[in-house]
Amino acid sequence: MADPGAQPTGGLQLHSARGRWVIAATVLGAGIVMIDGTVVNVALPAIGRTFHSGLQTLQWTVTAYTLTLAAFILVGGSIGDHYGRRRSFVVGVLWFAAASLLCGIAPSAGVLIAARALQGVGAALLIPESLAIIQAAFRPEDRAQAIGTWSGLGGISAAVGPFIGGYLIQTVSWRLIFLINLPLVAAVVWIAERHVPETRDPSAQGRLDLAGAGLATVGLGTLIYGLIAGPDKGWTTPGVVAALAIALAAMLAFVAREHGAKHPMLPFDIFRARQFTSANVVTFAVYGALGGALFLLPIQLQQVLGYSPLEAGTALLPITLVMLALSARAGRLSQRIGPRLPMTLGPIIAGGGLALLSLVQPGTSYPTTFLPAIVVFALGLALTVSPLTATVLAAAPVEHAGLASAVNNAVARAAGLIAVAVLPAAAGLTTATFARPAAFGSGFRTAMFLAGGVCALGGVISAFTIRREPVTAEQADESSRFSCPLDAPPMCESQGDGRDRAAA
Repeated sequence: MADPGAQPTGGLQLHSARGRWVIAATVLGAGIVMIDGTVVNVALPAIGRTFHSGLQTLQWTVTAYTLTLAAFILVGGSIGDHYGRRRSFVVGVLWFAAASLLCGIAPSAGVLIAARALQGVGAALLIPESLAIIQAAFRPEDRAQAIGTWSGLGGISAAVGPFIGGYLIQTVSWRLIFLINLPLVAAVVWIAERHVPETRDPSAQGRLDLAGAGLATVGLGTLIYGLIAGPDKGWTTPGVVAALAIALAAMLAFVAREHGAKHPMLPFDIFRARQFTSANVVTFAVYGALGGALFLLPIQLQQVLGYSPLEAGTALLPITLVMLALSARAGRLSQRIGPRLPMTLGPIIAGGGLALLSLVQPGTSYPTTFLPAIVVFALGLALTVSPLTATVLAAAPVEHAGLASAVNNAVARAAGLIAVAVLPAAAGLTTATFARPAAFGSGFRTAMFLAGGVCALGGVISAFTIRREPVTAEQADESSRFSCPLDAPPMCESQGDGRDRAAA
């Protein structure tokens, strides 16, 4: 068999046999991550029962994954530019599969948390490379449709994930949501090795900024440890104080490293654009509220209201359906009237939906209480995401569009990471309250009001900092190709240099 790497790059037709195989490999690969990301929250109560664990363990089950993903995603794409995108994609898929196997057979909560951290590293390779392969492999006139197909099918994965995951958790075990990845990975690797052309950026220069990624991991990790442990162990205990001190030192070292590095993974010059910085502040507020709320909501549904895992997964389905239906329309709206109004109203509406979720308490019904709240929340989110992505792209020079998009994605993941650590403590949810449904329900009510307020604050910030000028048609189209970004804004490919393509 001929080496796929010998195939001329940038010339595949979408509707050719090989083009369909490329789409299949990238959709399946990214879909594994999307499904895993949407079902783990539904599995948290079952995981807690298996290991007789409290709220801190469930927080780490989520944050360990997000931590390594947020820290390494900026450098993940660069690995593909240097060493080959197909090779990096396959390595990421195999890495993710090995970590998933470890998650599925984990004998203790500590092993599960470590395996989740390893999953995040694999996802940091897999996610950017799946999109970079499409950008590099298809001919220019087919790229937009290929990316749209990738996004649409990925959105379907995000939609069915909680439903399938809830069914597996309820009928078999939460372990199966990780083990089911293995046959899918086998299919992805088989397709990729036989049908995906190898591409790389011949102009890629400089060493990978692994030191920067390592400092970011240490800084975020110790910060999250301090924030999670503080409420239970006490903020003045030596372990918590030491963790926060190490976090501060690591973050300062990260800033110094990125300022001094010849090829930094995060060039701070990009934040000189006020519009870009403002959009990322809004991103931090909106996706922090989203991450914190979606962590607590499945626990509230199952622990307090008595939903089964299948019912809890199905209950969240309207978010994805609304996003699929309306995200592209919101992108076109921002093209006509500018991003300020959608980015102002969207977070405020979403914040109102989160506040309405505080009413989801024992004795309330799904059609009259939960469904209206979750639809209002989803409408606000749909109104926000595409204009936000388009604003990020418009604020950066075209040659840095991919980098800008990747930075925005990393900011969102870091926001969710911090929110999962901070929101429960701010609402009075501790290990003690986790075991008492009534106490948890009271804390959940407070948490939804807090999350709603933070989300609405993002809208207020937009009103004062986001310019009114419409984004270009190209930027609106680029942002509206991507749907269902439930944990972070969609990442976009640029037409710039290899570095930006890698970053995305």
